[in-house]
Amino acid sequence: MGPTSGTAEHLDEAHLRLAPQPLSVARARSAVRGLLERGGRADLVETAVLLVSELVTNALLHAGTHIDLTARLGADGVRVEVGDGSAHLPSRRRYAATAGTGRGLMMLDSMAADWGVDRRYHGKVVWFELVGGGDDAPTTMRRSRDVGSPGAAGTGAGRARGTVRVELRNVPLLLHVAWQEHAEALLREYLLAGLDEDSDRSIQVHADATEAIAVLEEHVPRSIVAMEPEQLMRDAVEPNVSAARVEVPVPHASLSHFETLDRAIESALDLAEVGLVMSPATQPEVQAFRRWLCGQVREQAVGGAPEPWAVPAEGRLPDVQGRRDVLPAGLGPGTALVVADQSSSIVAVTAETAELLGYADPAELVGRRIVTIIPERYRQAHVAGFTMYLLVGRRPLLDQVVRVPALRKDGSEVTVGLLVREHQDAQGEALLLAELQPVR
Repeated sequence: MGPTSGTAEHLDEAHLRLAPQPLSVARARSAVRGLLERGGRADLVETAVLLVSELVTNALLHAGTHIDLTARLGADGVRVEVGDGSAHLPSRRRYAATAGTGRGLMMLDSMAADWGVDRRYHGKVVWFELVGGGDDAPTTMRRSRDVGSPGAAGTGAGRARGTVRVELRNVPLLLHVAWQEHAEALLREYLLAGLDEDSDRSIQVHADATEAIAVLEEHVPRSIVAMEPEQLMRDAVEPNVSAARVEVPVPHASLSHFETLDRAIESALDLAEVGLVMSPATQPEVQAFRRWLCGQVREQAVGGAPEPWAVPAEGRLPDVQGRRDVLPAGLGPGTALVVADQSSSIVAVTAETAELLGYADPAELVGRRIVTIIPERYRQAHVAGFTMYLLVGRRPLLDQVVRVPALRKDGSEVTVGLLVREHQDAQGEALLLAELQPVR
């Protein structure tokens, strides 16, 4: 069944009820464009159509319910309201500019004269206003009224009843941020892959899975670290980047959405392995974290006791072979170099590196992950940072010398000047070259 429309559509006002289907985005754009063109406000068309596309798409993907669109044209401009059946408020994301999601509120901030969010008994309405007539046009600038803040407990007020209180222990906050952005990107690709076969089901799966992510986002604190290298090394260290205890009230209606999230991500990863879904490489901790989160909701919903997050045991990767061919030609004598691939696995090590880190043979390090030579207190920051590097190209520690501790085989540490650069081998495979310069 296609999108439905109400009967009220006049020169100064339009109302539509849209079905949760991709065609509804085009229908919403057309309605707003027609209203403005009939009213002689072509100056507002481009911005209004862009913003309504963003809001209806967000409602389609994150709510999965019918969408109510209202547009009213007045003497000063236009007001557009987009309502859906999800109680989760949009939240300000601190995603990178290259991220494929999280830009909606930034667009409203930069393009709308005024915007906000109003709660409704069965959901919410996100609205924006555009004005014309030059710099003196009126605007109240009440932006972001009642907008959720990531990690701020209480944004789900009114939903405490009818919930299961899930207690998360030893929560890795940086890993949660990286996992969330990776999961949303993967779900988006999974949605696109399934639209041709069964668009209704694909949209519902996406909406349910992202609703589970939103439940967590409302209550898990967001650990923010500076991107300046020296401050990053001071701040992104345990225990500063973990929370001992986080309580998440999960609505009964959302319990099954965590199962959907778990299954959808697993299915997306399966498709990624055979090239049917575009997704950057992921690390074991990222997927183990998602399984732990979903498992804690599932188990505590039936009376299970909380189990704290624990990093998966490190192991050697048997399929990684040493590759001397990836070492740059003309290496100077005494150069301690580590080469890693996109899975953060070590594929080449010079003899100088092995000696510096206390290994008798460079082959002992080949096939292990980079975290092998990173002190434990920095490992969460590394995994999160490497995930964001692969996902959106965030690179605060690349192409500059940073003073860091490196972990030796015997558990001791040595301070080095670390210089990480990007490199491609003869086949075009993306690699990272890390040069370790001992600090005397």
